[in-house]
Amino acid sequence: MTKLAPSILSADFARLGEQLAAVEASGLADRIHVDVMDGQFVPTISFGPVVCAAAHGATRLPLDCHLMVVQPARFFEALKDAGASGITIHVEACPHLHRDLGAIKALGLRAGVTLNPGTPIEAITAVLDLVDLVLVMSVNPGWGGQPFLESSLARIRRVAELLAAIGRRAQVEIEVDGGINAATAPRVTAAGADVLVAGSAVFGHPAGPRAGIEELTSALTRS
Repeated sequence: MTKLAPSILSADFARLGEQLAAVEASGLADRIHVDVMDGQFVPTISFGPVVCAAAHGATRLPLDCHLMVVQPARFFEALKDAGASGITIHVEACPHLHRDLGAIKALGLRAGVTLNPGTPIEAITAVLDLVDLVLVMSVNPGWGGQPFLESSLARIRRVAELLAAIGRRAQVEIEVDGGINAATAPRVTAAGADVLVAGSAVFGHPAGPRAGIEELTSALTRS
């Protein structure tokens, strides 16, 4: 069954607790996606451990932290203390990727690796035996609300092939982030995705986040 990870990057921060409660009450979300941006690895600045801690206090859902920052290891312990259950890091930001993934796992957290749309999938081959999750970016990171990149479908299939080749397809989740909505979600799932990150489609839905996640679920069920 496909898992949904609403991204608070698109939430109304004046009503964050209320919106997280609505998503949790739907019973349809598996986790909350937390995008940490530093204005250096990506042009924008989002939020950090303080907001992560606030989200942790407002929901019982696990927090999946995606670090779009330089020197991500600076944040590992602070995010754990803030309530993160998993941390995903970019191959482009980590010259010592093995060490950084090991540091995440040493904290007792789920370790994920991701890469930008222009980075070859093979860049993560050497760490597939270490990770719990591979995040395929289906937009260039930095902003919510971007259109889905069609080339991402082949990249999802390639990740699935690489994991199957080392006997880890069942152990490692393939997560997809960017442009996920009722139209793209079934296609991404058909390509092999296990977890869908959705920001605008959930928190930007005109009828509210619960209606947004219900619409996504309905689209997946129909497919």
